Amino acid sequence: MTGGTGEPGATEGTGRDEDAVSRFVERFAAEMTEAGMQRMAARVFASLLADDDASMTSAELGRQLRISPAAVSGAINYLSQVRMVGRERDPGSRRDRYRLHDEIWYATLAERDQVLIRWERTLRDGARSLGEDTPAGARLEETAEFFAFMQTELLGVLERWRESRTASG
Repeated sequence: MTGGTGEPGATEGTGRDEDAVSRFVERFAAEMTEAGMQRMAARVFASLLADDDASMTSAELGRQLRISPAAVSGAINYLSQVRMVGRERDPGSRRDRYRLHDEIWYATLAERDQVLIRWERTLRDGARSLGEDTPAGARLEETAEFFAFMQTELLGVLERWRESRTASG
């Protein structure tokens, strides 16, 4: 299909090559799936990421991805649970619109900081319970130290990211 831009696959008036958008969505979703995210959630997330407004309705997601409303719902439930997507109402409508949170990667990693803290505490408790001088206790203690290190480094990385964003504009 050729739209108003003359580009293959372009949608009338958008200047976007929808075939290229679809290829990107599937490629990035495959990368996220390989990293451990649920396949359908990765596809929905990638679609929202590629959308100019970072916001789509269930019907729009279903059409773009050629998936059922149930598949969209399951993916949105997962993405909401891990706080990567929020729901809002279209003004004057009963339809939900799904939107990526602002600074999605920053917020996601900042929340992981709290996970690292909980894991570190649990691992240290486990090491004490097993005995820090046992092989299992020593392994848990070393893992706790790793998560403490990661947490410190993550906080520094996030702060440097904020500083770089402030400096650039």
